This record gives sequence, C-alpha cells and structure tokens, in this order.
Amino acid sequence: MTAGSEVLLVLLSISAALRAHNGDLTAREACKTGFSEEDYTAVISQNILEGEKLLKVQFSSCPETEGTQYETNSMDFRVGADGTVFATRELRILSEQVAFTVTARNGQTAKRWDTVVRLLVAPASSVHFGHKKGKKSAGLEAPLPPNDTLLPWPQRHNSNGLRRQKRDWVIPPINVPENSRGPFPQQLVRIRSDKDNDIPIRYSITGVGADQPPMEVFSIDSMSGRMYVTRPMDREERASYHLRAHAVDMNGNKVENPIDLYIYVIDMNDNRPEFINQVYNGSVDEGSKPGTYVMTVTANDADDATTANGMVRYRIVTQTPQSPSQNMFTINSETGDIVTVAAGLDREKVHQYTVIVQATDMEGNLNYGLSNTATAIISVTDVNDNPPEFTASTYAGEVPENRVEIVVANLTVMDRDQPHSPNWNAVYRIISGDPSGHFSIRTDPVTNEGMVTVVKAVDYELNRAFMLTVMVSNQAPLASGIQMSFQSTAGVTISVMDINEAPYFPSNHKLIRLEEGVPTGTVLTTFSAIDPDRFMQQAVRYSKLSDPANWLHINATNGQITTAAVLDRESIYIKNNVYEATFLAADNGVPPASGTGTLQIYLIDINDNAPELLPKEAQICEKPGLNTINITAADTDIDPNIGPYVFELPFVPSTVRKNWTITRLNGDYAQLSLRILYLEAGMYDVPIVVTDSGNPPLSNTSIIKVKVCPCDENGDCTTVGAVAAAGLGTGAIVAILICIVILLTMVLLFVVWMKRREKERHTKQLLIDPEDDVRDNILKYDEEGGGEEDQDYDLSQLQQPEAMEHVLSKAPGVRRVDERPVGAEPQYPVRPVVPHPGDIGDFISEGLRAADNDPTAPPYDSLLVFDYEGSGSTAGSVSSLNSSSSGDQDYNYLNDWGPRFKKLADMYGGGEEE
Repeated sequence: MTAGSEVLLVLLSISAALRAHNGDLTAREACKTGFSEEDYTAVISQNILEGEKLLKVQFSSCPETEGTQYETNSMDFRVGADGTVFATRELRILSEQVAFTVTARNGQTAKRWDTVVRLLVAPASSVHFGHKKGKKSAGLEAPLPPNDTLLPWPQRHNSNGLRRQKRDWVIPPINVPENSRGPFPQQLVRIRSDKDNDIPIRYSITGVGADQPPMEVFSIDSMSGRMYVTRPMDREERASYHLRAHAVDMNGNKVENPIDLYIYVIDMNDNRPEFINQVYNGSVDEGSKPGTYVMTVTANDADDATTANGMVRYRIVTQTPQSPSQNMFTINSETGDIVTVAAGLDREKVHQYTVIVQATDMEGNLNYGLSNTATAIISVTDVNDNPPEFTASTYAGEVPENRVEIVVANLTVMDRDQPHSPNWNAVYRIISGDPSGHFSIRTDPVTNEGMVTVVKAVDYELNRAFMLTVMVSNQAPLASGIQMSFQSTAGVTISVMDINEAPYFPSNHKLIRLEEGVPTGTVLTTFSAIDPDRFMQQAVRYSKLSDPANWLHINATNGQITTAAVLDRESIYIKNNVYEATFLAADNGVPPASGTGTLQIYLIDINDNAPELLPKEAQICEKPGLNTINITAADTDIDPNIGPYVFELPFVPSTVRKNWTITRLNGDYAQLSLRILYLEAGMYDVPIVVTDSGNPPLSNTSIIKVKVCPCDENGDCTTVGAVAAAGLGTGAIVAILICIVILLTMVLLFVVWMKRREKERHTKQLLIDPEDDVRDNILKYDEEGGGEEDQDYDLSQLQQPEAMEHVLSKAPGVRRVDERPVGAEPQYPVRPVVPHPGDIGDFISEGLRAADNDPTAPPYDSLLVFDYEGSGSTAGSVSSLNSSSSGDQDYNYLNDWGPRFKKLADMYGGGEEE
C-alpha cells in the first residue's frame, strides 16, 4: 500500500472518529442497508490526474439488497464497484471545495440511497500527502480528549548525507457542530511542533474568526497550542472558516511554515421551512380531468439542503370545502406542485377552494422534522358548460309600418355561467322567418336580453305579420362534450300596424319635352300620384307647390297639367333649357299625408329672337385707312337659330351707304369702315341690318353710335378732336370758359365784402362812453353767497376735501344739490372790449340762454363749495353788513330779465322796507 493510501485511510478513520464524538452518528442495527456516512470528506490538490483515486465510500448491503450499483450527479467523478471515487478526466479545481452526490441503486427493488462527497481543495502553498512508506510523522487525532495532539509539521532527521525532504501534511478539516451548548471555550484540537522539545515555541492563529471579523470566534493557547471555539456556531451565518496556524520562538522568529486549518460548521436542524408567500393564488378550469396542474407552492429551508435538515417535503393538511370530495387535490411532496386528483370540479357549485399546505424538513418526518404551513386559494374558473336557454318558448311584439330603429320585443335568457364573461354573453340569430332582413337582434350588455329591432322598414300592404325563429348562443363556444339545449331556440310573432302613408309619384322627377311658345291652355301631361294604402278608401287631390314663372295649371282631381302662359326658353326661370315645377299630392286620411313630385319640362328652342348688334358704340378716325370697327351680333336663341350672321347697310338713308361700308370677316364678325376719304368729326348713328340663320331667319336693324375724330399718326383720337367729336365747337368752348371766370370773380368779390363788413363792425365806437351807458352790462363773475338771508352756514363745507374720489365715484344722478358738479363749465359769450350799442341786447340774451342751460349753476340760497382757506377765522361774518343803494336809479326793469335776476329785482326794485 502506498503512503498516499495510508494517509487516506487515516483521514477517513479520523473523520469517522470526529463524527462519532460529536454525536452525529447513532447506533446502527446489525444489518441496515445504506451508506456508512451521510457525507464523506477528503482533501485533494488543485490538479487531479485522470483516474486518480480520491476516496472510498462504504455501503452496507443486506443479502436481499445485493447487486448495488453506484452513480454520481457529476460528469467529472465516478464511483467504482468497490466504492472508490476517482476522476474521469484531468482536472484543475479553482474553488475551495467540490461537492457532489453519490447514489446507490438496487437493480431488484429499484430503491436508492444517497450520500454527499466533499472534496476540499488544499492551497498551492500547502504540501500534499507524502508518499514515503512507513510511520507517518504527523497526523490528526480526535479533538477530544484534550490530550490528543496534531503534529502538522514534519519531523526533521539530522544526517550528513543528502536526503529528499518529505512534503508537509495537509491537515484534514475540523468539523464543529452548530448550536453547541458549551461549556465555552471548548477545545477543538491541539497543534504542536516537534521542535518544542528543544526550544520554547509560541503558537498563534490568523484569519476570519480569529484576528479578522468576526473576531475571537476561535482562540489558541500560545504555549500549549490548544485551539478553542469560544461561542456557539451558526452554520446559516457562516458555514466554514479558513485559518492559518503559526509557530515562532520566543523572539518571534519563524520556526515552522504556516499551515492551513479548515473548520466546517456541521448543520443542525434548527430552521423551519419558510414559504415564499403565506397565501398562494391559483386557478383551474371547472371540469378538469384528474392530474391537471393547478399551481406550485415553494418553501425554503435555511439548513443544509444536502442533508435531511434542509430537505423539505410537502403535504396537504385540509381542504375547504370538502365537496364533491374531501380529496380534490394532491401535492407533489418534493416539488410542491398541486394537481387535481378527482373529477367533479363545478364552478356553479363551488367556485373556490382553500387548501392548507404543510412543508416539513427532515424529508417530511413529522416526528423529527420542523414544519410550517401556507394557504393555497384555488379558484375554479368558468368554462362554457351551460348553454343559454330562453325563459319562454314564444315572444310577441308589434311594429308600425315604415318605422326603423325601434325595439319591438325583448327576449330573456338564463345562463348559469359566470356573468359578463364570454361564456355568459348571449349572441342572438334569426334563423328563419325574415328573408328580407327587416329585423336584427341586439344584445343588451347589462341584462343579456335580446332586443328585436327593426332595421328595414316593413310595409303593411306586403306583410301583415312575421313569424321569426331565433336561436341564442354564447360568444365563447361550448365546452367539449356539451350539447345545445332545445330551449336555446324560440319563436317571435311580430304584428305590423297599418298607418296612413303619403301618396307618391311613381316617376319622380318626370321629364317631358316640347317646343317653347306653345299657346295657353295646351295639355302637357298627366302627373298623377299613387296612394300606397290599398286597404283604405281615400281620395287624392293635387296642387301646385312651386311654379316660379306661374306658367302651369294642374287639375286637382286627376293631375292633368296645362299651360297657363306661353313658355319662353329664354326666360330667367329656365336653367339649361329645363323648367322645373313641384306639385303636391295629398290624401284625406287621418291624419292626412302628402307627397311631392317634380315635373321637368325641356323646352326646344325656336327662332323667336332677332340678333342684336355689338358693340353699341365705337370710335373711328375721320380719314379712312387708319382704323376700322369690328362688329358682331348676339342672339338669345341657340344653335341652329343663331349665326352665321349677315350684316348689311340699309338703302335708306342714302348717306349711310355713301359714307360707310361693311366688310365680312367670317360668319360672326364683320368690319365697319369709312367709304369716303374724309368725314367731319362728330357723332354719327349708323344703322346696320343683322340677319340670323334661323328657319325662318329673323332680322334686326340696330344703331351703332360712331364717334369720328381727328387722329394722330398712331390712329388714336387727339384731345381736341375728342371734344370736337362730342359736338362742341370752338365758340361753345370759349363761352364755357368765360362763364367759369365770371363765376370765380363773383365769389371772390363776395368774400372780400364779407371780410370788410366784419372789420367795420368791430371798429365802430359807441355813441356814448361805455361807463356812462344807462344800460347795465351783465358780466359773469364768481358768486360768493346768497345774501343777508343766508345766515346759517356749515363751515365744514368750506374745507377743501383731501381728494375728489367721493365726488367722482358717485353714481350718476346721485349728488347733493348744493355741490357744484365736477365737469366742464359752459362757455359763456365773450363781450367785446368796445361793444357796439346794437349788440348789447344780443349779448345779454346769449348770456341768459347759456345761464339757463348751465347744469353747473347752483340754485340760489344754497351752500357753495369754495377752496379751503384755513381752519378758523377771527373776522366776523360779512353777512351783517347792510346793503344800500344810492341815488334815484330805477331798477324795475330787472323784473323783465327772467328768473335768474328775480332776487336782484327784489333787493333793488321792491321799494323800501316797512
């Protein structure tokens, strides 16, 4: 046996001893089929050769289970018939560990057993297993009792000769169970170097869990090398630790190379399975067959999924309601898939099931495993397994004739499927009784009723009643195996009501053709209407509705149309040779009904209009050869009663043919020109006879006014020539100019006279001095009070207000009568500085008129608003001063000056007071 094989066996035995010490293995019976361990661990290098043996798994088989075969779930590793695990190809492993499952199958019973193989990859700095035969120089013994010692460093042999140095041992991992109750610190292993016999050595450990967070999970006695765990471990928090052990002398000098220590936390079943959701929602169609997938529930266990601690199994605890069976569903214990297990799902009976699902670890062992529950709500979805059925076998309705878009009958159905779904929504069809498509059935989206609607008007005279056969179905097709019910068809009887219909003209518009000019009273046609009410005895009467030219007459009883005037194709009422008239036909039904018809009369043209010469006026030079006049003709008739035209000059008067000549250009145009060498300028009326090509032809003598004028070298009339041609001679022109000059002179003289008179009026002096004039000059001054009778004053009214908003903001018509209005004052007449004696009366009258119409003048004896002149005054009232007059002046004439001067007249003209 090689040294590697010996080390492998030693490691296996040590690992088995550790597991036995931690209590993970229980006593087994004498013959129990299965692997000896739940998982196997081995340390390997990063580089593995093809076929290299790594470890051996042990499988115990009883006589009845012989013929066991091994397989793995990894393509890189295989298991031989004796349980040896080897590599299938050359590998380089970069991860810290490799784990895979080894399965043992029995070919007779089809049973299977699983175990987990963990291959720990040693770092490149570590030395692999030695190959030297003999006693190994280092090893790992069971961590307990504490006296067990780990010698990780190889012993040195002093020799003078050269020897190959033995490679270092790779230390197997240390397994520590989680959730240990102590006491702590709890010794795991003792590390020792064989040099401690010669010199004192200090031991230390580094790495995560020692001097890196989490700190001080592990500790080591620096002198003895005993390594401890200081507190309970939690595999779900951290599953493994990688530490390095160091050995130095008392001076800190390295005595040995650092070695790697791998510590694995052994999983305990300390976590319950946890469902991802507490409530799961799923659905399944009603009528589904057993085995139909419904939904999947999932629970996760934080424990090691490769051990029984993390292997979750599912089962259904309860089902509500338990109808039609208490076991309508089942669940796959490993995947959590819920499927139907029984038939009979009917949404119309049970629309929802509530299922309590339990998840248990330890592979579903209810005695040792931990459990948790979740709720699965399964909705039974509707399928169209209930055909719609009419609530009655026959329905009835009635409809007036000639009406559309009205509902004549409502069809009610019953459907037990889910309302307002395609399985419930009704679709109606008329399968017989309506070949012309008069009716349609629309579905009410709320009530699902069928509304029989008239889409094409019905005629009582053609159909007095309809017998319809209708069928109802759903938007969604019926489920497989479901047949239509005989109650899905019904009959509908629709009665048609007769109403009075309007008479109608069978030929509308009616067109007739005749020549224009037919005499009055000529019978044109009979324009009669038909009454569709064959079963009513009614009379039809006719009348005119539209006859623009009032050319026609219609017989009220039989509709015969005769002419009331001569029809003229050239009338303004004719459009494209057609005259239109509209007639009314009314019956005597209840209520009366009427219809209209249009008669179109196409008038054939006859030659009844003579041509007219164009143009009516023209201009030509007084000498021939310079220009000519192009003439043509217009005829209101149409072809063939128009051109070509014949243009001729009459023989009378003879001067026409002497002075003028006509040259034919084509059938519609000719040229008029002078025949003589010179014709005096002026206006000439030239008669021309125009004849059309009608049958018989018509002629017309038209007058063209020709202006003959002197022309320049270009053939254009000169200005003087144009005036002369208008008929005015040189004498007449001179007379007109003289009259214009005389008129302008008279206007100028009148203006000068008016200016002079105005100047004289302002420069004349009065016969006496204005100051001695006995007549008073009435001048306008500011009034300052009402006189002695005004004794009670409100001095607050004399104060200047701070602003004028209170005055300006007043509504129109709302103001004090004693306040002066805010606005423009009237413009009184300005008295001349030196007035004329005769103008004084006019001046006074204008002043009085302006004062009487002044809206800003306050009434007498009223308070007036003046500018504010201070808050107080030491002067007395001036109202106490007596007014007196001196002299014998007579003021009675003031009574004649109007109401404005009444107060002044009373003061001075009323005599002395008693």
